[in-house]
Amino acid sequence: QVQLVESGGGLVQPGGSLRLSCAASGSILSINTMAWYRQAPKKERDIVAAISWSGSPTYYADSAKGRFTISREIVKKTMYLQMNSLKPEDTAVYYCNTNLGANVYWGQGTQVTVSS
Repeated sequence: QVQLVESGGGLVQPGGSLRLSCAASGSILSINTMAWYRQAPKKERDIVAAISWSGSPTYYADSAKGRFTISREIVKKTMYLQMNSLKPEDTAVYYCNTNLGANVYWGQGTQVTVSS
């Protein structure tokens, strides 16, 4: 079992920055990869970025490349998503994700709204 709790969302103006956090607990020693997904209203949940718990490799969706940075701190059992140059189209609920074998775990999500 793994529990994931996101934080750090909010309202930001276009061009601004936010850092999302995902705190993990439970059987985290078995985690290989963690990821950030997002879901905008009336759209599917799409992957934004992923990272190996060892730190590399990382993966970024095209929409995130050059603007977002995924990282993790093993001691704090936390994954981060630094988001810069935010655009209105980045508005969505952002979810933390991992899987252990066939079990998929999600956090509750954190809302990011980019608007002037």
